[in-house]
Amino acid sequence: MDTIVALSSGRPPAAIAVLRVSGPAAFAAAVSLAGALPPPRRASLRALRDAGGALLDRALVLIFPGPDSATGEDVVELHCHGGRAVAAAVEAALLVHPGVRVAMPGEFTRRALGNARIDLAQAEGLADLLEAETEGQRRAAMTASEGVVSRTIGGWLQALADLSARVEATIDHAEEGDVEREAEMVTSVHSDASALRTAILSVLQAPPVERVRDGIRVVIGGPPNSGKSTLLNLLSQRDAAIVSPHAGTTRDRVEAAVQRNGAAYLLIDTAGLTEAADPVERIGVFRAGEAIAAADLLVWLADTPPPRADALWVHARADLAGRRSMPIGPSITLSRDDPHSIERLWAAIESKAARLLPRSDDLPLKAVQRAACDAAAHQLSLSRDSLIAAEQLRVARHSLGAVLGVDATEAMLDALFGRFCLGK
Repeated sequence: MDTIVALSSGRPPAAIAVLRVSGPAAFAAAVSLAGALPPPRRASLRALRDAGGALLDRALVLIFPGPDSATGEDVVELHCHGGRAVAAAVEAALLVHPGVRVAMPGEFTRRALGNARIDLAQAEGLADLLEAETEGQRRAAMTASEGVVSRTIGGWLQALADLSARVEATIDHAEEGDVEREAEMVTSVHSDASALRTAILSVLQAPPVERVRDGIRVVIGGPPNSGKSTLLNLLSQRDAAIVSPHAGTTRDRVEAAVQRNGAAYLLIDTAGLTEAADPVERIGVFRAGEAIAAADLLVWLADTPPPRADALWVHARADLAGRRSMPIGPSITLSRDDPHSIERLWAAIESKAARLLPRSDDLPLKAVQRAACDAAAHQLSLSRDSLIAAEQLRVARHSLGAVLGVDATEAMLDALFGRFCLGK
C-alpha cells in the first residue's frame, strides 16, 4: 500500500502547518528529513533537510506506530512553520521518498475505517464536524464522531445476535420434539424482540438531525405590501430583499440564512398571495403557496387568519396610522422602528423551533440511518414460525449493520470521503 502525505492544518499562511504522513514508508520518509525519530507520542524538535542536505525548517516531529494510531498505520506528524513555501518544500521533500504520494480527499479517514479504527457512523460524524457552522451542528456531529451512535446501534446488533441464537435454539428443540420447551422459548424471544422494537422506535420519535444541519425553514407569508420583505431584512439584519411600496415587487422566493443562539435558520420571503393577472406574478404566487406548505414555521403577516394552525400570526406595520392597536387574532405586534418587537418575534420563533430540533441528548441519526433502524424495527414483529423469525432477524441485522458500514459499497464510500479535505 502507498504511503500518503497531506497538509492537515489550515491553508497557509498560518502560525503552524501540520503535515501528516501515513503508511508503511511513513517512518522511513520522516527519517530521510529529520534523522533519528523521537519516541512514540513525544514531540521533539528536529531540523528538516532535503535530500541535498539543505535546511528546510525546524519543526516538531511526532510519530504514532500502527495499529494504535489514527489510521491504524504508522503515522508521522511534522509541525512546521506555517508559511506556504515552508509547507510546500517539506511536502516536496517527503514525496521524493519511494512509495509516498499526495493523499486523496478523506483518504486518512478512509484508511481508519478500513483498519477498524472507526466505523461508518463515526466517519460520517467526522465529515459533519468538518462542515459544522453552528453550535448545534457541532454538538450533533461530535456526538456521532465520538461513537455514541455506534455504541447504541452496536448494542442493538448484540441484542439481535442474542435473539438469533435463541431462535436457532427453538428450531433445535422443535427437531428434538420438545414442544413445550420450544413454545416457552418462542414466547420469551417474542417478548424481548417486542421490547427491542419499542426501544428502537422510541429513538426514532426524535426530530431528524437534518434540521440541525439544514436549518429551520421560516417562511414569511401574506398578501402584497404586508411588510414581508421588510421583516426579512429586519430578522436577517441585512438588505436581503428589495423593499418597495409597489405591490408585486417580490415575485420569487428570497432566502437569507441566519445563525442565532447556536441554531441555523433559513428565512424565506415570498410573493404576496393575490389573484395575479401577470403570468410571471402568478408563478410567484404559486411558489409562495408551495413554500408556505413546506415551511417548518410560518410567520403570517395578514389581517386574515393564517392558512396553517401552527403559524405565528403577526400584526405587522403597527407603527402606521390606523394599525397601532392590537386586533383579535395575532399574537405578536411588530413595528419596524421598535427593535424590541423584532426580539419578541425572534423569541417566539426560537420557542417553536426548539420543539422542531432534536435535544442534545437525542441520538443524532441521519435520514438514511433512521430508515435503516426503522426497517430493522419493522422486522422485529416476529413470526411465530421460527424459520421465518430467523430470517427476519437476519434482515434486521443487515439493516443495522449498514449504519456501521458492515455492508458499505465502494460508491457510497467514495461519496462520503469526497467531502473531506486532503489532510483528513
